[in-house]
Order: sequence, then C-alpha cells, then structure tokens
Amino acid sequence: MAKLKSKYVCQECGYETPKWMGKCPACNEWNTLVEEIYEKNSKVNISKEYSETKIKKLIDVKIEEEERVSTGVDELNRVLGGGVVKGSLILVGGDPGIGKSTLLIQTANNLANKKLKVLYISGEESDKQIKIRSDRLEIKSNELYILSETNMEIIRNVVEDLKPDILVVDSIQTVYTPEITSAPGSVSQVREITSKLMKLAKTREMATFIVGHVTKQGSIAGPRVLEHMVDTVLYFEGERHHTYRVLRAVKNRFGSTNEIGIFEMRDVGLVEVKNPSEMLLSGRPEKSSGSIVVPSIEGTRPMLIEIQALVSQTVFGMPRRVATGLDYNRVILMMAVLEKKAGLQMQNYDAFINIIGGIQIKEPALDLGIVCSVASSFRDVEMDSKTVVMGEVGLTGEVRTISFIEKRIKEAAKLGFKRAVIPRANLKGLKNYSDIEVIGIDNVLDALDLVIGG
Repeated sequence: MAKLKSKYVCQECGYETPKWMGKCPACNEWNTLVEEIYEKNSKVNISKEYSETKIKKLIDVKIEEEERVSTGVDELNRVLGGGVVKGSLILVGGDPGIGKSTLLIQTANNLANKKLKVLYISGEESDKQIKIRSDRLEIKSNELYILSETNMEIIRNVVEDLKPDILVVDSIQTVYTPEITSAPGSVSQVREITSKLMKLAKTREMATFIVGHVTKQGSIAGPRVLEHMVDTVLYFEGERHHTYRVLRAVKNRFGSTNEIGIFEMRDVGLVEVKNPSEMLLSGRPEKSSGSIVVPSIEGTRPMLIEIQALVSQTVFGMPRRVATGLDYNRVILMMAVLEKKAGLQMQNYDAFINIIGGIQIKEPALDLGIVCSVASSFRDVEMDSKTVVMGEVGLTGEVRTISFIEKRIKEAAKLGFKRAVIPRANLKGLKNYSDIEVIGIDNVLDALDLVIGG
C-alpha cells in the first residue's frame, strides 16, 4: 500500500521542503509554498535492462534540415524560423486577454486548411464558447477538431485515436493527471503534464502548441523547468488598451531568437502588420519638440520607431524619470551624459520618455534618439521631421558604431526621410545614397548641433 506523504512546493521556482516556510529560501519570494500530497511507494522494483550505447564521432553525424510546415501567418513563421517543425513543442505565454487563444485558433484554422488534421483542446472554454469565438473569427475549416477537457489521460486517448498532425492545448495550467493528487496548475502537475505532452509530440512527430499563463512579474507561471523542456518559448506582448501586439521568441531550438512578429487586434481577430514602420509612424506630428525617429533592427527586420520625450519643471523636490518601452537604466545614463557633456541642467526637471505604439525596444542604437529627443524637449526646439538618428552613446559622449547600418538607412529612405545622422565610424565602406543624405558624427555635441542647432 502506497503511503501518502505531503511536501511544500514553491509555485515560483519549484523548491521543495517537508515543512512550510513563509519565505522560499531558493527564490526569496514570500507566501509561495503550497502543500502538495504525493504517494511514496514502499517497494520500488528496478529492472536491470541495458541497451547497447552507440558512440559516434561528431564529424560522422549526418543531419538533414528540419521539415517545416507553414502556419499561414507570415509573422508567426518569421518568429518560428520559417514554420512549424514536426514534433516540436511550442510554449506561448502572455498576459490575460492579450490574444493568445485568438492567435492559436487562427493558426489552427490555417493549418487545417492545408489538409492537416488539427486538434484544439481547451481547458478553459466549452465547445459552445469556442464555436462562438470561431464564428466571430470566420473559422470554417473541415479538418479542425475541438475538445473541451482537462484530464490528461483522456486527452492522450483522444490523441491516439484521432492521430492529429497538430495539437493545441489551452492552457497547460488547467490540465491535470490523476496520478498526482495536487491541484491543477501546481508545480508537480505542470511538470508532469509537460513531460507527457513532450513524449506525445516526439513519438508521433506531432507539432504541439501549449498556452502558459504568466505571473504578475510577466514570466510564465509554474516551474522554470517548463521553459527548459519545450523547444520554443514565445511571448505575446502588448498593452490591452493598444491595438498592436508583438510576438517575440525568447527560446528557439530551430531558429533565431531575435525575430519579432507584429499584429493588430481587430474585430475579425489578429491581423498581420506587413509594414510596421509605416504603422508606428502614423499620426506623427510634423512640428513638435521632443520627437525623433530612430531606425531599429529586430532580428533581420528594420523598423522605424518614434521616440518622444517631455521634459517639464518638477513641482516636487525629487524629479521624476519615467521610461515606457525603453530600458529605464539606459535613459538615466543618457540624461547623465547630457548633463555632463552638453551642460543641460535637468536636476529640477521631470523627464518622460516613450516609444509610440506600445512596443518595447532595448537595443543600444536608440541611445542617440534618446539624447536628441530629451535635449529638444528641454530646450523646446523643433527638430526636422525628415531626419532620422541612430547610434550608441558612450559615457564620455562619443557616438559608437552600430550594426546593420545599410538596412536602417534603406528603411528610412523608403519612407521618405531625407537625412540620416549616423556614427562616423559607420561611414567606412558605406555606399552613396541618392535619395537620402548621410552625415557622420563623432559625439553628442555634433549630433545636437545638427539636429536641434546646438
């Protein structure tokens, strides 16, 4: 007879202890230890089975390119590295209501239209609720099957009977296995369910998408081992009150983690944004201080973003510094460079810096845009609306070289910009452009002279 035992498991990091503690000693989080009941077998039978281990030289191993299936969504294909790899396990995380389920059911419909058998399993919605949402999204594929179930054993039996090519599980925190007595969503349940889904995906060569809830800190709920077990981890980002969404890969065994996909939420579901530069610059004011455009690179995609800054005199003793969409610490560094090298005394001024569109960009090439926008707003001087700036700024005020300079300049020229201010070191080997003037600078003072007149 198996003995019932209890243990306390941290819901943030998976740390286990036989007694309850207010603070987890592993991750230092408070009130995260939850009691879980498990069975401990008094006798364990260990079978001594040995298999011949085949050792090979690395140079002798032959590989073939993974067979990929297009999802029918170019932005998703871009993030995945060209499409879905057979047998891969893909984890999709994001805030509640951001559009994870909408993206996956639209993707499932596109794959089903390619004569692939797709099984969509929901542990949060009934069949009728899924039908209502699919009618709104105009989903009418004949090869898309749905199942409202949370028991993993039933799900496994259905998969073995139906033999789908693609499996979608929404969400991993609602599915449980009767083998473990803890509640659905606990560390033990999530770890076991993910392991079972991984075995199903690999043995049947069935690409599997699983939805993961996120914590208030923005990371996927459950043990960290969940992200280590899967092949790809995608985060769906964006503000619920903004229409634009960004799909970003933070782990991808079959492609790059630098690519992003941009979507717009509409009444008919998520729509791909083919030209994000034009979208992000729509509605930009022609004559306004504190607004500058910076060509950014996400993966292989050039993208023009607008940085806006508002510097106003503070009414408190301590000035505020607010950064939205940018690295806060990077903004503080750039303001310190302005105070030291350009003589802008901002100790009595609040500063608010924002990237338009609700997206987050953290590459160093934005430094020069931050410097110019803050200085423009501080001096209340308008900048040329047809000028773009780019460059990494060092703590001594120098403007350092950046990568993919030609892609950035071409994207700016394509959208009608007439002047590009770049690091002087990037001029070496750069070809001449007839439709845009390229100017090289050495430090922030040169940039301010060009952009806002000193």
